[in-house]
Amino acid sequence: MSITASAVSLNVDDVEASAAFLRDHFGFRTDMAADGFASLTREDAGMNVIYLRRGLASLPDDQRDDHAEGVILAFAVDDLEAELARLTAEGVAITMPLREEPWGERAFQVTDPNGVIVQLVDWV
Repeated sequence: MSITASAVSLNVDDVEASAAFLRDHFGFRTDMAADGFASLTREDAGMNVIYLRRGLASLPDDQRDDHAEGVILAFAVDDLEAELARLTAEGVAITMPLREEPWGERAFQVTDPNGVIVQLVDWV
């Protein structure tokens, strides 16, 4: 097997709200979009983030009404403190303050308009 691309696909109620959050605050750009669908990318992310509107008929019956609950969209960054300061200055609510775990992970979280958690992380 050869994997040629990677993506995470999240079901949300308002596709454009989540897409705008990644574009406005995390530098993603829309790669593809249609009614109820948006695929976003960054050259350095290594994957696409896809949002699908809940209830889409193209989703399998057992997934159609699911919501992206319990998912953390995590991005490792070079300067965690700078990202925290930038997002705070942009008015983004920090929903988990910066903390350091015993295993060396440092992270903080924000939450998009659909409740999707975005975590920025680095390692000590």
